[in-house]
Amino acid sequence: MKVFLLLFLVLIVVAVVVAWRRGSVAREQRHLDDARAEAQRWYERLGGQVMNLHGDDPAARQALADAGERYNAAGGQLQQARTVRQYELARESALEGLAYVRAARTAMGIDPGPELPPLMSSHGAGQLTREREVTVQGQHYKAGPQPGAETPYYYPGGRVQGRPVPAGWYSTPVWKTALGAGAGVLGGMLIFDALLSPGFGDMGYGDGYQDGFQDAAGDFGADQGAADQGSDFGGGGDWGGGDFGGGDFGGDF
Repeated sequence: MKVFLLLFLVLIVVAVVVAWRRGSVAREQRHLDDARAEAQRWYERLGGQVMNLHGDDPAARQALADAGERYNAAGGQLQQARTVRQYELARESALEGLAYVRAARTAMGIDPGPELPPLMSSHGAGQLTREREVTVQGQHYKAGPQPGAETPYYYPGGRVQGRPVPAGWYSTPVWKTALGAGAGVLGGMLIFDALLSPGFGDMGYGDGYQDGFQDAAGDFGADQGAADQGSDFGGGGDWGGGDFGGGDFGGDF
């Protein structure tokens, strides 16, 4: 009798475990299906905008070209996605594309459309609220909250080399230079320093450029090589949770 009772209890435990595992698998599948559907929805919405919008304004054309690039990227990610995280990345690419679409519509003088969910990549980057312009190594750079003949490149906000770069319109896609290597990184970072720092961005970066360049180059080289790089760039230093992370540069500029 005891043996039969023990077998009965074992069978009950096995049945509970099997039911729980089946339920867990079903929940994971639903989560995956939801992530796929969410990414597909934004991807199709982006495709409709890219196919139907055409602009003659240089800023609008550039923003639409960037939107098309993100559309292609999202499509490739969707084809290869097998996990929830991969579908989330495809969704992020589609949303980035739609951010460029909104920028293009703004440049065309039409309603940008409804607000989008916040981009994961632009969290804490803020946005430009006034024009800034500087001269670095003889080159003039400008940025501001609105498109124009001198600021045809839109950036939806994000982090470049660990530093927050606000959403706005720029005279040149400096972030692409800063994503390179060697001198390109240094040059891009110096331009960001000049454009976005309250001290440089408002005063110009002209006559005092040589001294400023030496100081900035020295600081950048030291930060890159120092052991506390993670503190300066990603944590509680000037670029992490200080002036650029949660303070002056975490919101509007």
